[in-house]
Amino acid sequence: MTRRRLARDSSPLARCCCRGRRRRQAWLALLALVAILFTALPVFAVEPAERLADPALEARAEAIGRVLRCLVCQNESIEESNASLAHDIRVLLRRRLLAGDTDAEARQAIVNRYGEFVLLDPPVRPATYVLWFAPAGLLVLGFIGIAVWMWRRPASGAALQPLDTTEQCRLDRLLEETDG
Repeated sequence: MTRRRLARDSSPLARCCCRGRRRRQAWLALLALVAILFTALPVFAVEPAERLADPALEARAEAIGRVLRCLVCQNESIEESNASLAHDIRVLLRRRLLAGDTDAEARQAIVNRYGEFVLLDPPVRPATYVLWFAPAGLLVLGFIGIAVWMWRRPASGAALQPLDTTEQCRLDRLLEETDG
């Protein structure tokens, strides 16, 4: 049916179809708007007041900020996070760079203040071996377990053997007793 015909048709079914289509279009538009807003949120993380006047210094600050973890969000860098603690760390980082620290010195100052947890990519040290090697170790153990299970299980065709005459007679007697 065309829209004109649906508009002229006064049946409840025709009116319901038009309303349903409009509702779906409204929900899709709302969903698209929400998706656009959520994808644009990281853009607003660094406030204009935080930015440094020197573009080269600001680029250094952003590069360092991308490897520092937001302690509130934990899976975002401080450059992507809107948390107030991430804001404080960004301000501290930019102050250190303005004071003349090198990238390594500014990063180390933040690590000294907040601990190694602030690093998105923790260093490989004996204290972090579990973080680095446990996933691979568990995967290897899983493959070994599967291999041992497959090696020990009996082959499907070799386990089946025909009954000998005494077993066959006993089976026949048991079947006759249950039938009788």
